[in-house]
Amino acid sequence: MDSPRPLPRTGAVTGVLEALAFFRDPGFAQKRFAQHGNVFATSLLGQPLVFIRGGRAIGDLLAQPDGCEGWWPVSVRELLGSRSLANRNGPDHRARRRVVGQLFSAAALRRYSPGIVALVDELTTELAAASTPVSLVDRLRRFAFSVIATVVLGLEGDDREALFHDFEIWTRALFSVPLALPGTPFAKALQARGRLLARLGEVLRRSRERAAAGEPLAGGLDLLSGGLDEAGLPLDDADVVEQLLLLLFAGYETTASSLSCLMTALLQHPELEPWWRPELEALPWPPAPEQAASAYDAAAAPKLSALISEVMRLNPPVGGFFRRTTRELVLDGVAVPAGQVVQVALAASNRYREADSGSAVEKPPRSEQAAATTEVTPASANPGATTSDTSSQPPDDLATFRPQRHLAGDTGLTLLPFGGGERVCLGKALAELEIRLMAVGLLGRLQLQLLPKDQDLSLQLIPSPSPRGGLRVVCDGRR
Repeated sequence: MDSPRPLPRTGAVTGVLEALAFFRDPGFAQKRFAQHGNVFATSLLGQPLVFIRGGRAIGDLLAQPDGCEGWWPVSVRELLGSRSLANRNGPDHRARRRVVGQLFSAAALRRYSPGIVALVDELTTELAAASTPVSLVDRLRRFAFSVIATVVLGLEGDDREALFHDFEIWTRALFSVPLALPGTPFAKALQARGRLLARLGEVLRRSRERAAAGEPLAGGLDLLSGGLDEAGLPLDDADVVEQLLLLLFAGYETTASSLSCLMTALLQHPELEPWWRPELEALPWPPAPEQAASAYDAAAAPKLSALISEVMRLNPPVGGFFRRTTRELVLDGVAVPAGQVVQVALAASNRYREADSGSAVEKPPRSEQAAATTEVTPASANPGATTSDTSSQPPDDLATFRPQRHLAGDTGLTLLPFGGGERVCLGKALAELEIRLMAVGLLGRLQLQLLPKDQDLSLQLIPSPSPRGGLRVVCDGRR
């Protein structure tokens, strides 16, 4: 066996220039991967980081959970809180994940499905009745928050609206500079966090009073009852409330981003509509309540699944995730010392394919506008393309939006849009369910158009991808 290679380094010391490039250049990681290989070290504002991409490096990392632990930037750690399972490791993390994970179980999703269907119908009716352009991003964020707040937590009226307002403030500062100076985004987020925790604590208290009185609980809060910590003791209220705050984020932000990016991609590429629309229109709506959680899975809707996979490949809701090594790890043949923070660059990995020989198929970095406005190959523009049409398609280009690639067998890519390993996003299953229900219930019944045509569709990437211009649309009729 060959000896591990030394860790390549960019030479950054303070990391000031690297940080400026990181926030300004969407091709930051890809350029450095092209120069240094699939594993390299740099520094961002004094924080040493090891960036990795590709199936081999990511697979090596996830295959050694005993050699790494969770890690987040200071801003995220403080805004989530010390009790949050995201900031815990080992038995502490696993115990709390089991508790919160009950809210995203298969049984819980079946319980939530009728409520999600009702919210899809509500948005569909609103868009069909609108006489002026509507910001679809705003509506999709409201929809995603309503699902987690109303359907999952059972909140209504003032509770939901107040939570939404404060949660948007809190979310925008998750990856901000952690300076709590008056008026800064981080200071405002800390204040919003205090209000969120107080309101969630009140929601928890009321739910327990109703349960004690024998009254039925809306949503899934009853699934948290009996939650135990790593010592087998019941979680106290302060602990549960911080898990609820994380639950809001896990079940909301990734879903809102994925829905916005799906709608953006389909509206940007109307030439694909004859390929996907017949499948959506042929699917029954609403789904039978007992089958809603699986009615539109890959077996029933393969083209829809391909569309979702391609959108999440180009713009994953989780652009990357972090680990910190607790011992030396060898990642794709490179020795990474203990104590290093590793950033898994999912967005960069999704535009990179490792050949069987070990050589790489490298795609050049693209500008931010290009990253938001993908090209379409002639094959993907062919409405008649099927899973057997691959022989006539041009060479695969990972910079293009071509959902058919996911119907042609193994893509050779490592796709982890919600992260991976034992810390994969808790809201993954709920997000996938919402996306499929929204696609069939809204896109299968309405014809939407971008208006104006020249609006800004470039993506803001933090905290997750979303079109800057708001994705203003008009309804051009019902199907």
